[in-house]
Amino acid sequence: MTNTTTAPSMSNTASAPTTGPRAMPQTAPNRLLPPPPKKRVAFGTIQPQGHRIVLYGPGGIGKTTLAAAAPGPVAFIDLDESMPVLRSQLDAERDIRIVGGVNAWQDLRDTLHADGWDDIRTIVIDSVTKAEELAAQHVLETVPLDNGRKAQRLEDYGWGKQFGHIYDTFLAMLGDLDQHVRAGRNVILIAHDCTTEVPNPAGANWLRYEPRLQSPASGKNSIRLRAREWADHVLFCGYDVDVRDGKGTGTSTRTIYPVELPFCMAKSRVANTAIALTKNDASVWTNFIQ
Repeated sequence: MTNTTTAPSMSNTASAPTTGPRAMPQTAPNRLLPPPPKKRVAFGTIQPQGHRIVLYGPGGIGKTTLAAAAPGPVAFIDLDESMPVLRSQLDAERDIRIVGGVNAWQDLRDTLHADGWDDIRTIVIDSVTKAEELAAQHVLETVPLDNGRKAQRLEDYGWGKQFGHIYDTFLAMLGDLDQHVRAGRNVILIAHDCTTEVPNPAGANWLRYEPRLQSPASGKNSIRLRAREWADHVLFCGYDVDVRDGKGTGTSTRTIYPVELPFCMAKSRVANTAIALTKNDASVWTNFIQ
């Protein structure tokens, strides 16, 4: 008997696996997504707004009186409590309103966010030097030390750290004031003055008048420099003094300086010449507020 073998039929062979480790990956066809639409630049019109002004000078020269002559109604946040003495000397026809209830930093910020400013044309903070002191006190009350304890002195924060805390706190107020400027109100920050040595990479340093605000030597966390950048006008009020052979003479005349000079920090976006300062002369402001 003859043995014969038959080849297995094709129908009995196992089909190639389609899944498992040897399976060929099935990829979706490549489709290029359309690029996202580009944002179109939006051109607008220049909206009128108020002016940002830093007004500084020695005590008693007339900064508060000058601010009271700004376009009104004028709202005074009188942190230095100078208005009770000066009120009788100001122009009785001026619409001057004293803002009350501001005794701490949070009071100041809450007041700037309060309702009731609609008809006010100019806001005056007298003085911003005092406002910085309130900001420093607020830091002590609200910013703990690294170990979680409450600071008793600003120096407790460590070398230079207190300047950063005060700077960050103060910037929030400038943002509050910007809202009023955009609403069309002028803002005048009255500051006391100080003399500061100006670093001069090209030669010898020199002294000049500057607003008395925090300004570490490194320039970092300098409220003084930040206020200068923020302001449209930094105006120095000074007495006219003639110095000869080391002796100064003068007649008590005063001048407003709107441009930077070797003896004073100043700037203005619209004015470029010194202006005589006369008591209760409201026309002075026409040189800055158009």
